[in-house]
Amino acid sequence: MSKPVVLLYEPIHEKALALLKEKAEVRMAQSLDPAWLQQAVADVDGIIIRANGKVPRELMAAAPRLKVVGRHGVGVEAIDRLAAAELGIAVVNTPYSNDESVAEQCMGMIVALARRLVEADRAIRAGDWDARYRLIGVEVQGKTLGLVGFGKIGQRLAAIGHFAFDMPILYHDIVDYAEQEAWLGARRVPLVDLLRQSDFVSLHTPLVPETKGLINEAALRSMKRSAYLINSARGPVVDQAALIRALKEGWIAGAGLDVYDPEPLPKDSPLLSMNNVVLSPHMAAHTDEALLRMAMVVTDVLAVIEGRPPEFLVPAPR
Repeated sequence: MSKPVVLLYEPIHEKALALLKEKAEVRMAQSLDPAWLQQAVADVDGIIIRANGKVPRELMAAAPRLKVVGRHGVGVEAIDRLAAAELGIAVVNTPYSNDESVAEQCMGMIVALARRLVEADRAIRAGDWDARYRLIGVEVQGKTLGLVGFGKIGQRLAAIGHFAFDMPILYHDIVDYAEQEAWLGARRVPLVDLLRQSDFVSLHTPLVPETKGLINEAALRSMKRSAYLINSARGPVVDQAALIRALKEGWIAGAGLDVYDPEPLPKDSPLLSMNNVVLSPHMAAHTDEALLRMAMVVTDVLAVIEGRPPEFLVPAPR
């Protein structure tokens, strides 16, 4: 009996790949172009998607054997979940797999921005020792941390800020986290109050219609001129054109960005030449530990293919 076929959109951690290869024939996508994918899925039993590419209804309909779509990571906005539900295709992901990695990178960006570390690195490499007199930063200790979205990543960042830097914590979320409030000394506030009061605003919301463009010109103008914005969520949560204006004109002090709209960040983006921005290429979750945890979506993909219940089944949209 032939092995089931699983199509990988992008490479995954070698340990998880070895496990998958024991049970399935593994194919690597040669392109994420919809036309190429359309002709590649005719005999595919499972698909594993990372940050790039999409799994729309048309692709699922072209894959009569498809039983499961696995998301290497958390966000499933690139998968048409309604179509999957209608076609009887399971969607699985790896919640909690990258909480620590993303939270650590966000705090790293906060410290880097506050202490102007990237600017200092550039200066000393250019032989500018006297930059030590110009690059005067601020301490993170005691500054207010505002979290837009208070799920597992937001809560982990709150814990780092609260326990390591004695930061007062504000959060905005549709859910009231009373237990976490008590543990972290956090307060749930309206978004406008969070933006006005926070010294560092970090975004941790999913990309849904309600959050697209959430941080727009009005939101940015309501922030302190000394405040910093951190985005490791999704690029379209921020109006990028408005953010560029905010950074150029000094509405806010700076930003730490791991995600963009569009991605990859265009080579002519004004963000690339700004000194008050710390940039990374959508890699906040890319530690060896988190990449392995995310790649272990293979266990649920195999479970569905083999007729067993998966551990992390993503519910169908209502």
